[in-house]
Amino acid sequence: MISKGGILRGVKTNGKVVSLRADGHAGSNEPDTAELRRLIAAYAPHDGSFELRVQGVHANRFSRANQECVHVLRLPSLCIAAQGAKTVIVGDEVYEYNASRMIVFSVALPVAAQVTQASYSAPYLSLKLDLDPHKIAELVLKVYPHGLPPAQERSAVYVTPVDASMIDAATRLMECLAQPGDAELLAPLVIDEILIRLLRSPIGVRVAQMGFAESSVHRVAKAISWLRENFSQPMKVEDLAGLVHMSVSSFHEHFKSVTSMSPLHYQKVLRLQEARRLMLSTVMDAGAASQRVGYLSASQFSREYSRFFGSAPSKDISRLRQETGVWV
Repeated sequence: MISKGGILRGVKTNGKVVSLRADGHAGSNEPDTAELRRLIAAYAPHDGSFELRVQGVHANRFSRANQECVHVLRLPSLCIAAQGAKTVIVGDEVYEYNASRMIVFSVALPVAAQVTQASYSAPYLSLKLDLDPHKIAELVLKVYPHGLPPAQERSAVYVTPVDASMIDAATRLMECLAQPGDAELLAPLVIDEILIRLLRSPIGVRVAQMGFAESSVHRVAKAISWLRENFSQPMKVEDLAGLVHMSVSSFHEHFKSVTSMSPLHYQKVLRLQEARRLMLSTVMDAGAASQRVGYLSASQFSREYSRFFGSAPSKDISRLRQETGVWV
């Protein structure tokens, strides 16, 4: 599935193998995204991620496919790709989305991401909308006034086809940004429309779980919030299970079902990503970075870092600085 160096060689969506055409698309039944592409390109004039006038709305552009995975913490969000394709690895699961499929992250997750289809003439362009569990819960009461149907599947990531009505709403959201007053008055209404359409989609019942305190997804999200704030501290699964009022066995099962990782593995990935960020953006060496993120053994840190990122800390950081031009 993933070759040496973190380069993707195959694609799996929600556990199922998807046959892709040579251009990275799963098929030709895609909604017309021409206007959405134009608007995203206008608000993302060069490669990068841009936070727009409306809070929680981001435009993204990348003009070349990644040779290796980029490791980031992905917060709860909906992402609609208007052009190009991208792949995200969460634990052992691999998800691919493009102009025909949108992706939802229902909890904060450390992921490895790779733009798989992009060029300077046809860059990867996407719109990302942050998801607020409180807003989701509010809209669920309107979409499902007689109660939420049961959802058997527990997961933090969902991929589903995007239809013309969703593209139309996303386009109107982008159009609001250019009109005086529209961004403040109309954009929130269009965002509600997008969320309602998401909740009415094939994955809507499962996405709705993130808004309810008693759902397993919400409980896992609460545990994740603690891990993000205290990742450098020693952690006992028993204490984390108690925090969300679950038995240890049930918590472990639900956490892995949602995130594709055990709580300890999740904590380790957070630590390694933060250590990498510290070494890349400051003069901190591997020993100091490992201690800062909670490692007691420098040799253990080096082993786990090499296994996760593909090379030893000093070699990896040197390569990243050469590629990105980041020097301190």
